[in-house]
Amino acid sequence: METKELLKKIHRIEIKTKGLTNQVFSGEYHSAFKGRGMAFSEVRDYKVGDDVRNIDWNVTARFNDPYVKVFEEERELTVMLLIDLSGSVDFGSGDKTKRDLILEIAAVLAFSAISNNDKVGAIFFTDKVEKFVPPVKGRKHVLKILREIIEFQPESKGTDLSHVLSYFRNVIKRRSIAFVISDFTDKQDFVSSLRIARKKHDIVAINIFDHFEQQIPNMGLVRIKDAETGKKHWLNTSRKSQRTRLAHIFEERQQNIENGLRKSGIDFTRISTQESHVKPLMQLFKKRVSR
Repeated sequence: METKELLKKIHRIEIKTKGLTNQVFSGEYHSAFKGRGMAFSEVRDYKVGDDVRNIDWNVTARFNDPYVKVFEEERELTVMLLIDLSGSVDFGSGDKTKRDLILEIAAVLAFSAISNNDKVGAIFFTDKVEKFVPPVKGRKHVLKILREIIEFQPESKGTDLSHVLSYFRNVIKRRSIAFVISDFTDKQDFVSSLRIARKKHDIVAINIFDHFEQQIPNMGLVRIKDAETGKKHWLNTSRKSQRTRLAHIFEERQQNIENGLRKSGIDFTRISTQESHVKPLMQLFKKRVSR
């Protein structure tokens, strides 16, 4: 993609996303993802109804009038975006690929974070860690991450979630919020790695998919290629039994993924390339707030 076209695309994404963030997501994000705790801010005169446990006895004794401590939420958070750039995310049956959807979701999360003065970082992964972007505050940094999602060409095609989660635990020492944005096509068991990561960090999974993966249309005899392994084979989509079998395999895999996330105590949502990401993300945020 040429530089001029790239800048235009990023600019469009920024305008669209910042509008959503300011009007829809910012408040929900702030409520859904809390700070590290409460920190002392100041003392003020005691007022009727104040919690007596917050009385500062030293200041009260000095001025011979009751004073209470005021606390504020330690808001600053570190938000990490674990971005799947494996071969399978380049697939899309309509106007949008799974990688395009990842870009949109990452933009909403990143701009919501910086609007709340949080740091944002990213790890791009396939079956290895392709790139680490340290967490930093600010608009320019977010735009850099979005540009990388558009332009970055990974060296590998496979998926290894356990590897990236292990790397994430080692490189980010302080507790953070980690959004794993992936289609979870990992053929290995990654649930135990999620459980280990969750002990230290707040992990949120965003499971993306394409409508054709869920329900393959009748296209006759087609040759398909596994984007991660490179293997090719013929598929007769004109046979209803074949389409039904593939739909069943897809749903079974999705259920296994979601059961693993649920058992690990990880919040998650599922978003298709054929739908707007706004409603699923809002439902995810509100679910966390209600808890």
